[in-house]
Amino acid sequence: MTTSDFTLIMAPLQGFTDVTFRNVYAAHFSGVDEALAPFISTMGQQRIKPARVSDVDPKNNQALPVTPQILGNAAEDFICLARHLADMGHTLINWNLGCPHSKIAKKKRGSGLLMFPETIDRLLETIVAQMPVPLSVKIRLGRKDKQESRDLIQVLNRHPLDHVILHPRTGVQMYRGKADLDAFEAAMEACVHPFVYNGDITDMTSFSRVKRRFPDIRRFMIGRGILSNPFLPEEIKGKLSDPARRLSRLRRFHDDLTAAYTDRFSGPGHLTGRMKGFWHYLGPSFKDHDKAIKKILRAPSLEAYFTHVADLFDTGPLFCP
Repeated sequence: MTTSDFTLIMAPLQGFTDVTFRNVYAAHFSGVDEALAPFISTMGQQRIKPARVSDVDPKNNQALPVTPQILGNAAEDFICLARHLADMGHTLINWNLGCPHSKIAKKKRGSGLLMFPETIDRLLETIVAQMPVPLSVKIRLGRKDKQESRDLIQVLNRHPLDHVILHPRTGVQMYRGKADLDAFEAAMEACVHPFVYNGDITDMTSFSRVKRRFPDIRRFMIGRGILSNPFLPEEIKGKLSDPARRLSRLRRFHDDLTAAYTDRFSGPGHLTGRMKGFWHYLGPSFKDHDKAIKKILRAPSLEAYFTHVADLFDTGPLFCP
């Protein structure tokens, strides 16, 4: 296996992998080849709000190529937004049919549409015919039952899609349980489109297991694994330099990310809230982390947050990949 055998894609995690994170990450780590941006919702009445698409402005995404993702269930609004994104310079657009959150699913968006393959079929019939650039889709096995993927794949086969990204869980599972590799294989074999694997790649062992199981897959998407261990793509690509420098590299990344969000957010509450979110993922990657991470997550002020983070990096447990 060489580093050119496959592509690693940063997954879209709403509230985490925005343009600020992507750019700072790319400045400190290698291994990720491209990113799928967190979804942009269609806005109704064929409207476009510049603030809603600024995250995927190509001018602001030169460090890491990004594909925009649309969340919606109205064909004309979808087409309007897709045309605007193409005019911005994007050459591929993704349709989010996998978001598992119930508030979205109840509106028949994201994974909430997976129970209605006929609706997806009608939407694709209209959308694909008027798309200015190729379309890919990101899906789950179904909303409530993995058997829903059978009808879904038959629908997808009828339309000229660029590729299909599959996270092998149902929507109601959220991220509980294990990714169902058997169901992924069945869906991939039934589908005529190229497949991208997404789900539970958290270390070298899990990546190698998926790579051996699906030797023909050339594109892998990683989300939570990157937030938990930012060095993971380098490990997978065989590019990781001196392990002794991991803690100092991680600290510089954290400091630069904090500085970037300081410029973006209006108050200390927003800043600490965003940074604490990252520690929920990153914290368990430290040995004997519990007490130190709890102090960070409970910090009542920005000053306390910085103090506890500094204590962790100065005297705390070593980073444990």
